[in-house]
Amino acid sequence: MQIDHILTPQRTFAGVQGGSKKRMLELIGKMVAQHSHLDPDNIYQNLIAREKLGSTGFGNGIAIPHCRLEDCHKPVGALFQLQSKIDFDALDGEPVDLIFVLLVPQEATDQHLQILKMLAEKLDQTRLREALRSAEDADELYRIITATDPGN
Repeated sequence: MQIDHILTPQRTFAGVQGGSKKRMLELIGKMVAQHSHLDPDNIYQNLIAREKLGSTGFGNGIAIPHCRLEDCHKPVGALFQLQSKIDFDALDGEPVDLIFVLLVPQEATDQHLQILKMLAEKLDQTRLREALRSAEDADELYRIITATDPGN
């Protein structure tokens, strides 16, 4: 699956004020809900529940918060470039400034894991992370993340 199958320009955000992990997850719920049919409180509650199982702070300043949602019918992604780093309880202890959110249908177990693997591999590329961090706006951020897809 390619990134542009789950991410839209409308769900790509640059220069976001994060504050704290909890505040960021709440903001994610609100911002994703504005550009999808999903409920902001449902997104937030499910992301918080997932974080309680273990941090989705991947390392290298990246977090990939994800969860399954009952009212989600296809995978939904959102990309956030933060204005300043926030503590996300990442595995490497480093603060986070790039967040890729993945919301999937309740029953999408295999697909969910495949997409997470693809995102982790993509965001593990140093040059890609640097380009995402230096993007001037959401349009550039979207172009960078989707241009690295095979065939694009």
